[in-house]
Amino acid sequence: MKNMQKILVIDDEEAIRRSFELALEDSDFSITTVSSGEEGAKEVENGYNLVFLDLKMPGMNGVQTLKKIRESFPDLPVYIVTAFHKEFLTELDEARQLGLKFQLLRKPIGSVEIQALAQCVLDKPVNFN
Repeated sequence: MKNMQKILVIDDEEAIRRSFELALEDSDFSITTVSSGEEGAKEVENGYNLVFLDLKMPGMNGVQTLKKIRESFPDLPVYIVTAFHKEFLTELDEARQLGLKFQLLRKPIGSVEIQALAQCVLDKPVNFN
């Protein structure tokens, strides 16, 4: 059996987590979702190839979660998906200045975009069947 690529989705909104699951359900990726930054910072220790991370969450926000992830996984691809990037510009700038790598995506993000991004980042051939 080939080594399955693992994707972690960290978002406090169940509908968003479900949309990622639905977008990737027919793919060769293994999807895990968690509802908080605290859970995500722990779950990432189980070894993932890609993380989709919400920015505005109660408790540990996306920037704080990113910092925690980067302590153990400095090169893990992390895509911050948010509708609230303007509220967090200062924190995002500080994270970049600290050398924390991430990409920023604006919500809403559609299932075709999710699929294409996951395949591109994880170097999977695109299947248009």
